[in-house]
Amino acid sequence: MEYYLRCIDCGKKYEREDIYTCECGGLLEVAIDFDSVEIDFKFDGNELRVWKYRCLLPVKREPVSLKEGGTPLYHATKLAEELGCKVYVKHEGANPSGSFKDRGMTVGVTKAIELGRNAVACASTGNTSASMAMYAAKAGLKAYVLLPAGKVALGKVAQALMHGAKVIGIRGNFDEALALVRKISEEEGFYLLNSVNPFRLEGQKTIAYEIVDEIGTPDRVVLPVGNAGNISAIYKGFKELKELGLIDSIPKMSGVQAEGANPIYKAVMECREDIDPVLKPETVATAIRIGQPVNAKKALRAIYESNGTAVQVSDEEIIRAQKDLAAKEGIGVEPASAASVAGLRKLVAEGVVERDETVVCITTGHLLKDPEAVIRACGQPIEVDASLEAIRAVL
Repeated sequence: MEYYLRCIDCGKKYEREDIYTCECGGLLEVAIDFDSVEIDFKFDGNELRVWKYRCLLPVKREPVSLKEGGTPLYHATKLAEELGCKVYVKHEGANPSGSFKDRGMTVGVTKAIELGRNAVACASTGNTSASMAMYAAKAGLKAYVLLPAGKVALGKVAQALMHGAKVIGIRGNFDEALALVRKISEEEGFYLLNSVNPFRLEGQKTIAYEIVDEIGTPDRVVLPVGNAGNISAIYKGFKELKELGLIDSIPKMSGVQAEGANPIYKAVMECREDIDPVLKPETVATAIRIGQPVNAKKALRAIYESNGTAVQVSDEEIIRAQKDLAAKEGIGVEPASAASVAGLRKLVAEGVVERDETVVCITTGHLLKDPEAVIRACGQPIEVDASLEAIRAVL
């Protein structure tokens, strides 16, 4: 397969692979020469993994893999009954590190080795750091993480630490951490693995491939939006399949943001091509607590070109959706993941989603990523004396 990097703003092409943005400042994407592609997989619902679709992934060496992908696609029958449309939940929390980031990291870390790097780095609200640390450990690379101190769920910090990353907490937010890690990576020669890296997003586009592999093309995909890489990547995956003639249509990409971190929602409501940053983002959904998403332009393009939309939800709506997914469907997710279901509820209530639509909600991270949020939402276990009488009293 032949490919190159291309600026989404000015269209400039690059043969080199060790850059993240164009000299004009625009974001880069991987452009595939489709005439050079030989499709060697079948959409048969079998053996779902990221590397099943290797012929569409821009790497030249044996991948660094922890058997990522192949995540469950649940038919959420109780939610469907409530909402009146056909609802599926693609649970990315079933990936090795517990989030969708593994799809990107398997490609990104493989590319780091291709480029001869011995260290990788990222800023993170948690899941990126956990995933990068795991794949760096597998590959034998050093890993460096910048986090907003005190703002990241403990389960995610624990993963990064256990897998050997050097974790540094800064007294600032994610957007500040990203600006700093981009600078330090440039100076120290670290391979940056945030979603500004176009090769990382190539792994995440396989979510689209797997959906088509199992159920065909849905009418709509609804997902949480933080740094906006995932909605961009999934759209790119569907778009590539259409350009290859493997599907006939592209789902309406619908992004969900928390009310306290909603720059993309605001841009869509005003039909703008870029965002006004939210300087002090706040939400219980820490994974999407980002006020200046680096992939905003890509995300807005995905929404507009697919005739999708964006919606904002409150923290209360997010927690309600998190509880309902667990109690009604048996699917345990962290708060940010539940934003997709909260957003779908709102889109149905507003009449945006048609009753006969087939909708896939992406849940991005596992429940155990943020156990503190569970305790805050559900309360502590009931404690009683060790007697039958005491137990019966609270049954």
